[in-house]
Amino acid sequence: MITPTGRRKGQSPSLSSIYRALAEHEKTQAYPEAVDTAHADFAALQQRAQPQVVTQRCTPPGRS
Repeated sequence: MITPTGRRKGQSPSLSSIYRALAEHEKTQAYPEAVDTAHADFAALQQRAQPQVVTQRCTPPGRS
């Protein structure tokens, strides 16, 4: 096993990292509907977080 990201990228993971990954995997297997809901919620948040460009035409005071 090789750690794909983080400070130890390219090295073997620590024992605690392996246990953490196994626990996360068990949780996703036990509650698949919760994972699907979380993915949908995250996608909705990402869409709302997209900055919208608003262009306004500014006119000096006294001119319309």
